[in-house]
Amino acid sequence: MKEDEKEMSFLDHLEELRWHVIRSLFAILIFMILAFIFNRWIFDNIIFGPAQPDFLTFRAMCKLGTLFGFEEAMCIEEIPMQIQNRLMTGQFTMALTSSFIIGLIVAFPYVAWEIWRFIKPGLHANERKYSRGAVSAISVLFFLGVGFGYYVMCPVSVYFLASFQISDMIRNEFDVVSYVGTVVTLVFGSGLLFQLPVVVYFLTRVGIVTADMLRTFRKHAIVVILVIAAVITPPDPISQAIVAIPLYLLYEFSIVIARFVERRKAKEEAEEEARDAALQKTDET
Repeated sequence: MKEDEKEMSFLDHLEELRWHVIRSLFAILIFMILAFIFNRWIFDNIIFGPAQPDFLTFRAMCKLGTLFGFEEAMCIEEIPMQIQNRLMTGQFTMALTSSFIIGLIVAFPYVAWEIWRFIKPGLHANERKYSRGAVSAISVLFFLGVGFGYYVMCPVSVYFLASFQISDMIRNEFDVVSYVGTVVTLVFGSGLLFQLPVVVYFLTRVGIVTADMLRTFRKHAIVVILVIAAVITPPDPISQAIVAIPLYLLYEFSIVIARFVERRKAKEEAEEEARDAALQKTDET
């Protein structure tokens, strides 16, 4: 351990953690305030974007549908829903909530870096070596997941839920709290879902997960992915593939990560055994 890394008491660790949390919250607060200032533009162009027929995803789906002969199923002309506010504090609460989530998303790389700074001193040199680039990997995967959630999961889910009817006598008039909650869940949840390769990396390092285990459960994962895609997309194969293929590739990428870690661990163990054998031979002579 380095000389400047002295042992810390439990209270010292709590104090260190407190300052990491404070700095993270301050970064989130800065972006939250900026988002609140421009909340009207954000709602009109970002949050309510997936509920508009001219949204980028719907236009791309229409072009794909025209190309493959599914124009009628994939060209969205109208999303049959209205958004209402039924609570006195509803709009103000949603402005604060959405601003906080946007602040958290934008500040996520910094928050991940602060968490890493807190964890890093407790790791061994070898663990630090193989954890280099963790913050960058986490941040890139998170933003990829957020993009997937916003441009894929959100529009197809909003369209499906807005179009689903159990009776023609029922009109879909969603409360703004429900709509924003759904968008936040899909976008932020997708960002967390895309952390799967990172989670698999560390679980494989400690021996909890193996590549063979992931291969064994591949068929189960495919079934789950197809069910999710079938539930939230229109009834056509192109829309289902748009959702299912990225999720499946994410799972396959996790298998590749697990296999890479296992090979590296095997190499480390072989090198350590060779060193031990060399030391034993030296001692005997």
